[in-house]
Amino acid sequence: MIIGEQKPLEEIKGLIGDAENVLVMGCGTCVTVCFAGGEREALTLATSLRMSTKLDGDAKEISEATVQRQCEWEYLDQVSSEVEGADAVVSLACGVGVQAIAEKFPDSWVVPGLNTSFMGIPVEQGVWEERCAACGECVLGITAGICPIARCSKSLLNGPCGGSEDGHCEVDHETPCAWQLIHDRLIHLDRLDVLMNPQPPKNWKASRDGGPRRIVRDDLRRAAEQE
Repeated sequence: MIIGEQKPLEEIKGLIGDAENVLVMGCGTCVTVCFAGGEREALTLATSLRMSTKLDGDAKEISEATVQRQCEWEYLDQVSSEVEGADAVVSLACGVGVQAIAEKFPDSWVVPGLNTSFMGIPVEQGVWEERCAACGECVLGITAGICPIARCSKSLLNGPCGGSEDGHCEVDHETPCAWQLIHDRLIHLDRLDVLMNPQPPKNWKASRDGGPRRIVRDDLRRAAEQE
């Protein structure tokens, strides 16, 4: 899931600027799970903004709403009147959600309430760790399901750097060496031989090159046209 962290209150106030009517919009999926931008967080932020701006002598009209997913048009349709009636919208979604609102409502001023951090998993209560860098060309099939790009501090693809010690990274001794994890898991599965097969250079263009990435499924488009 996408992991985010809420921006400091003062930064959010600065982004709002002189807007008098502000809508704080939560998102009910990823950022709800990581306790950064769900319904509860939207209500808390709205209350904080209401109190803080009043104490500043610049009281604002603050409302809140939460949709299931900010990244899909159909859910944004549900709050069109609230968005269009606000001077500014504070999105508590990932960066995709912020941009989706701005694209859906071109006349609305939309600002982020979160910093989008990474794609990861909850490893324990209150702790999330990165697991995927969305590089566009997945190598997990030959690295035992452990991503060397996201989990190696140097994103090495050809094996460990030689600086790890006792299975931990030289960059941060609290971080397990990703290639040690890969090696140990392949040994456990008796599949170490997969690392013996030469691999072509990774196509980094699939990661960040040539503008926004796009996936087109013609079969789904045809199915939609036939409905």
